[in-house]
Order: sequence, then structure tokens, then C-alpha cells
Amino acid sequence: MGQAGITRSGRHGIRGGSRSAAVLALLAALALPVLAGGTRAEPDKATSGADAAADRLSGEAMASYLSGRVAQNAGDGKAAARLLSEALAHDPDNPELRRRAFLVNLSEGNMTGALPLARRAVEDGRGTFAAHALLVADDIAAGRTKEARARLAALPADGPGRLVAPLATAWTEVAAGNPDAALAALETLDKLGGAPGFTALRHFQTALIEDLRGNADAAAAAYVQALADGMPLRPVLLAGNFYERQGRPDQARALYAAFLAENPESPALEQTLARLEAGGTPPRLVADARDGLAEALFDMAAGLHREGAADAALIFARIALHLKPQQPLARMMVGDILMARERPQDALEEYRAVTGDPAVGWAARLREADALHRAGHADEAVPMLEAMAAERPGRTDALLELGDIHRIAGRYAAAVAAYDRAAARLPAGEPGRRDWVLYFARGMSLEGEGRWPEAEADLRRALALNPDHPSILNFLGYGWADRGIHLEEARALLEKAVALHPDNGHIMDSLGWALFRQGEIPRAVETLERAAELQPFEPEINDHLGDAYWVAGRRTEARFQWRRAAQQAEDDTLRHTAEAKLKDGLPLPRTAGTAPATP
Repeated sequence: MGQAGITRSGRHGIRGGSRSAAVLALLAALALPVLAGGTRAEPDKATSGADAAADRLSGEAMASYLSGRVAQNAGDGKAAARLLSEALAHDPDNPELRRRAFLVNLSEGNMTGALPLARRAVEDGRGTFAAHALLVADDIAAGRTKEARARLAALPADGPGRLVAPLATAWTEVAAGNPDAALAALETLDKLGGAPGFTALRHFQTALIEDLRGNADAAAAAYVQALADGMPLRPVLLAGNFYERQGRPDQARALYAAFLAENPESPALEQTLARLEAGGTPPRLVADARDGLAEALFDMAAGLHREGAADAALIFARIALHLKPQQPLARMMVGDILMARERPQDALEEYRAVTGDPAVGWAARLREADALHRAGHADEAVPMLEAMAAERPGRTDALLELGDIHRIAGRYAAAVAAYDRAAARLPAGEPGRRDWVLYFARGMSLEGEGRWPEAEADLRRALALNPDHPSILNFLGYGWADRGIHLEEARALLEKAVALHPDNGHIMDSLGWALFRQGEIPRAVETLERAAELQPFEPEINDHLGDAYWVAGRRTEARFQWRRAAQQAEDDTLRHTAEAKLKDGLPLPRTAGTAPATP
């Protein structure tokens, strides 16, 4: 079964940051204490009567609470925040309910609701780490240095406190006018958890502090050390900004060139380079302690997000945005998390809030178009992408996004036309490795149009550029197997894809189908049964398994699978085919099946 598997937002050219594996591993380990129970991950115990928050509730309050928990577990944070706050209004002294309401309000960025709940929890001695961190950030944002110091003294020293406390202490001391004390606070990061990678985090924060205090030589040395661990966008922008302000344009230019060598398709530096060449001097990107702490918290959020700890990442990103609402990469990350939770309308608000920053504005607009499409507003996304394609005639990404929208909607001719326009913009000569996405997407669309020879050529090009991508291996291998051609080669591709993705039911189905077409019925049955275990409600897999059972002489089981396929199929052709087999059985020899599905 052919599946696309392209992560569209992954090619928009913006990365939040990069830290060593040791840093990210510790960040992931700290994620659970950050949440002290989580905003979505823990099992919903309310309906069983085992939830402490529900013990004292009744009537209307109980209804709001249970509805809020359902919304929370379903990822509808806005509804959860509203409903849990309603329940809390009926029982404001319920500590467990207050904790849940605080976390969901913070996750939604509702500081009007989160801040008073955090203060009440800390006053009662029941504050989570997130509550302490938010209040420290709020004190820094308001210039309450004395209060921030007092809160830091009470900050839990274990769990996330091992990392956040030195960072927050450092920027509190900067706010108090004590940069030497700030640098001393950062020194504890060197030995944190025995992870030498935290030294890079210290160097980055040190560079920002030395830059603010006017110690240019120390700042330059720290930036060099910080970037030795990798070249993520934000540190590159900050270091380049420093070099430009210091009258070192050649160093800034070399740094930007090094970033673009690793990220040749990134649009992030286009306007930065244009300004550099024009001789302009940029303003500071980190102007004070408030900005500095926001950078530190975003750095943590980015690491957590890469480690899959989205709940904790969202918490730190929201606190960072409370400090600096226009922090563009934090805003983008929040949008990406919401998109992953299938909340495109809410993500759209975040992407649209990325304004005034040319480094990420283009990527935010691409994500905005994607969110519009997923929210059911393709009529707005299509003209937006057409305008973007005209605005930058040398780039392909807006046309790729446009083609994806048409392809996913089944408008294959329009998709091919968009991809053709993107291909015409590729540089002359051999295609680059990253161009596999274009050839793969166009190949799928050509297959959808019934133009298999052209599709096969594009799929071969994609495979040559990215020979280990499971989705390319699967789509091309299935295309051959379903047509009964190149069966040995198809099987080899699909066996490789299964080895790369052993728990993917669609790929397992493709291999089973290739084995079936080769006449290896016992192995085909075994493989297709495994595919059905992995994807039990996928009608095409059930249909394939029914065919294999029939040829193996297991007629009752075959009809059972065909009946499931007929009942579950949304595709009329597949449903009618399954219904015909239920009536008449499978004609032998089996003819080529339906075309592989495209998402």
C-alpha cells in the first residue's frame, strides 16, 4: 500500500536550536517533573471515581470538571481551560483541581488565568515547578528583582531546578546589575548531570551576558565556544548580530555562509544578508535580562520538543513568550505543537503572530498556508501560495506546498502542474539530494493521474537521491507489485522498507502483497496477517488478506476479511470489488489490484 509520508512542515527551513545528546537526554528526563502530572499524558481517572480532584465536586461543578478532563485528554486545551476554570469557581480550595486548571491555562498561554493560580498554589506550598518558574519569569518581566531572588531561593532544587535555577538566577542577577554574580551562577551548568554538553549552553548564555555588559572580547570568545557544538539558527543569528554591531562584517558573513552551507534551502538569512551587504547596523536581539531569560527558556523548550516531550516544551515556550511575546521561534514551536495535536485553527493564530522578523517570516507564512488548508480553508491557502511563489521566483517551497494541497485533495493534474513549475526552478545540472521531495510528490501525483511510466521515472529519481527513505521504497515497490512487474526488485525494496519501519502496517501490507503476486502464499498470509494486526481497520489491508486467504484455501476467513473491507471502505472501487468477491469469490489468476492509495 503506497503511502506518502512527507512531513511538509519539515522542509520549511527553520530549526529551533541544537544541543548535545547529553543535554537533550537530561531535558527529556526532566520533562515529567516539569508537569508534575502532566497536561495530557496521564490516564483519565475521573470517570472511575479515583480522581482526587473530583472527590469534593458535585452537580454542575462535576459536569464541568468531567467535560474538562475529556477535552484535556482529547487535546482541546481551550475548552479544557474554560471548563476546568468553571469547575474551580465552585470549589476554589480544591488543590488538585487548581493544579490541573493552572497547567492547562499555562499550556494555552492564558496568563490571566495561570498567574493567580500559580500564586495561590505557591502560597499554599503546593506549587508545581512550572508554577515557580512562571512566577520567577513574571517577576523578571515586571522588574521585581528582589521578589525574583526570593522565589529562586524557594525553587525546588531537584528535577528541572537543576537546569532552570542557574539560568534564572543568572538573568535575575543581570537584572539586578550584577553580571559577575550572573556568570558565577552559570558555572554550575558545566558539571550538571555529568553532561559536558551543558558547557555549550553556558557558553551561549555567557556570550549574551558579556555582550550586554559591553565586554566584546569575552562575548566573542564565548560565541565561538557556543557554536562549536553546532550551528542552529537562533545562536547563529545572535552571534552574527553581535559581529555586525561590533563592526566585524566579515566574521558575520563567514558565520552566515557556514550556516547556509549546512542549510542551503533556508530562507532565514536572506534579508539579514541583504542588510549586511547594504552596510546597515542591526539593533540588539537580546536587549535586557527579560530577553535573555526568554532565550534560555526557549532553548530548553526546543530541546524538549526534539526529544518528543511536547507537553513540557509547550510549558517552557509559553513562559518564554510571556517574557518576550514576539520571540518568533518560540511562537513557531507552539504552532507546530498545536498542528501535531490537530488544532490547525489555533496553530494559525500562532503563525500569524510571527511578525516583523524576516529570519522566520517566510517559514511562518508557509506554515500558515498549511494550517489554513488543514483547517478547511484551502480557498485561502491556494491564492496565498500563488502570491508567495510569484514573490520569490527563485524558490520552490511555496509551489511544493501548493502541489501538496492539490495532491492531498485528489486534484492530481493541478498538483502535477504545481510540481512542474517547481521543477522548472531547480538549478541547472544534477538535482540536489533535497530534491527527492519534489520528485516523490510529483511521482505520486502522476500515479494518481494514471501516468505510471512518468510516475515511475520520478520515483526512481527520488529513490536515487534518498535510497533509504521507507516511503519511497514502499510507494515504488508497491506500484510494481500491484502491476505484477519487476517483482523481484519490488520485493527487495519492500523488504528494505520493512527493515527500516518494522511496525508500519502499510509497508508490511505492501511486502505481503508482493509476496502474494510472486505466488509465495504461506509467507504472504503470514505477512498480511501481521499488517492487519498493525492496522486492523485499514480496508485495503483487509482486502489483500482476504485474497491471500482465498488462494490458501481458507474461504471462510477470506469472506470475513472482504466483508470487513466492504464495510470500512470509503473508496467506491474498493468497496464494489470486495462486494463482488463476497458474491463470486476470487477469480484466478488474480489481476492487478487497485492503484496504491495516496494520502
